[in-house]
Amino acid sequence: MSYDLFIGDKGFSSWSLRGWLLFEKFDIPFREHMTGLYTGTMQQDLATLAPARFVPTARTPEGWVIGESIALAETLAERHPDAGIWPTNPEARVFARWLVAEMHAGFAALRSACPMQLFHQYQGFAVTDAVQADLERLETMLGHALTHFSGEGPWLFGTYSAADAFYAPVAARIAGYDLPVSKRLTAYVAAHLNDPAFKAWRAEGIKLSYDPMPYALDLPKTDWPVSA
Repeated sequence: MSYDLFIGDKGFSSWSLRGWLLFEKFDIPFREHMTGLYTGTMQQDLATLAPARFVPTARTPEGWVIGESIALAETLAERHPDAGIWPTNPEARVFARWLVAEMHAGFAALRSACPMQLFHQYQGFAVTDAVQADLERLETMLGHALTHFSGEGPWLFGTYSAADAFYAPVAARIAGYDLPVSKRLTAYVAAHLNDPAFKAWRAEGIKLSYDPMPYALDLPKTDWPVSA
């Protein structure tokens, strides 16, 4: 039995990427459905999933609708306890949930100033004080996980978890805007960029062309940094 997962454009939809990784990385069967995030049909495409109004939204094999990413992570972990969605160590699991919750509710400056885009890397992006504060918070939170729980890594808790799925778009933002981070965070970003699932998602996303390009900045561009 398979889930149905409704997502937006892969080149830009950061929350869709998180939801998709929760299925793809943990080998949970699903069927993928694209919605018109940038063509104005998303609400129509989600009409049968009321009261859901954003992507990602999932439908269970029983027909139940799951409309928020944290709810999706928790529901999948509950229904697939052997998938490894959360760390097995209780202390690590607490911190992983903390990271996911903070990602869901925080980092507003970074998310606003640097929308996820997987097409190229901007050069010369001016980091504001607010974005710098978010980067410093990332160094604190992700650094804590990497120091105390990662072991040999490269993921936050050793093996891939929901926390990594939630921070994959952050890695894409750091890469896409060439943001200044520590060597430790640079290595973590590289782990995402080189992850086969992330690369498969990006390969599909950049097949589409846009005119105008969403979130375009008047800055020099270079090729996407495909590897470290």
